[in-house]
Amino acid sequence: MIKFAAIRILQAIPVLFGVVTITFALIHIAPGGPFSGDKAVPPEVLIALEEKYDLNLPLWQQYVGYLRDLASGDLGPSFKYSGRTVSELIASGFPTTAELAMYSMLVAIIIGLFAGVVAAIRPNSVQDYVPMSAAMLGICMPSFLLGPLLVLVFGIYLEWLPISGWNSLPGDKILPAVTLGTGYAAYIARLSRGGMLEVLSQDYIRTARAKGLPEIVIVCKHGLRGGLIPVVAFLGPAFAGMLGGSFVVETIFNIPGLGRFYVQAAFNRDYTMILGTTIFFATLIVSFNLLSDILTMWLNPKLAQKDLEVEN
Repeated sequence: MIKFAAIRILQAIPVLFGVVTITFALIHIAPGGPFSGDKAVPPEVLIALEEKYDLNLPLWQQYVGYLRDLASGDLGPSFKYSGRTVSELIASGFPTTAELAMYSMLVAIIIGLFAGVVAAIRPNSVQDYVPMSAAMLGICMPSFLLGPLLVLVFGIYLEWLPISGWNSLPGDKILPAVTLGTGYAAYIARLSRGGMLEVLSQDYIRTARAKGLPEIVIVCKHGLRGGLIPVVAFLGPAFAGMLGGSFVVETIFNIPGLGRFYVQAAFNRDYTMILGTTIFFATLIVSFNLLSDILTMWLNPKLAQKDLEVEN
């Protein structure tokens, strides 16, 4: 297990290096700059600003300097938020984004596992077709469409739930969590159904049924551990995807999370904020992928041995 984790960590280093390099190149290729906004800046002020942030240096020197600062943990100052660093902005917005992702993951797991397990118990029946059809609808429904629909129905028409804000009114976390978690719940439902179908067809499950064990005991005690391996492997990338893709939901529901800074940085051409946020999200994705791989290997140690044999 330790060798497997060490190999995964070493594989992550060139991935993160590639993310930094590609992002750095793309933001500098894009037209305009951080100080070429709507308001005209006097030439002497523009020269002073470029010297302050080393934007007057050749591109390769800027790249080397950024890598040097990044190696020391310095993500640099924000070009648009005067007096604040990128690390401070990430620290101020990430807790809200993480809280939204956790509630969304809870919604996804509860709905997805229930639908998938129920469908797997009676395959090719109404009990299977209904939740899987709903799962397909959830996959096809993007969050930027689902969010306004939920706001329209439950917030404006029925007036059951708040339609914006975070920690300001009771129930203001329900609609954002459902909006962000529904698509992932659909994937979890399909994965859990497939995993449970494979496990429930094994010989030891037939033996348990022949002994007269109740179906709920067979499913919960003997089936879930093996049947949920695909779900566990999906949870890490899913949670990272919720963190990285929450900016749409945060915009719809006016949530003061990290996505707000990311969107504003893109519009304002805030180079350091774009780079810092992208690197931060990429590190989270790699970390949660590693965590889900480790949990998967813990549930099924044979997979780790096979993976190491393939790499050797």
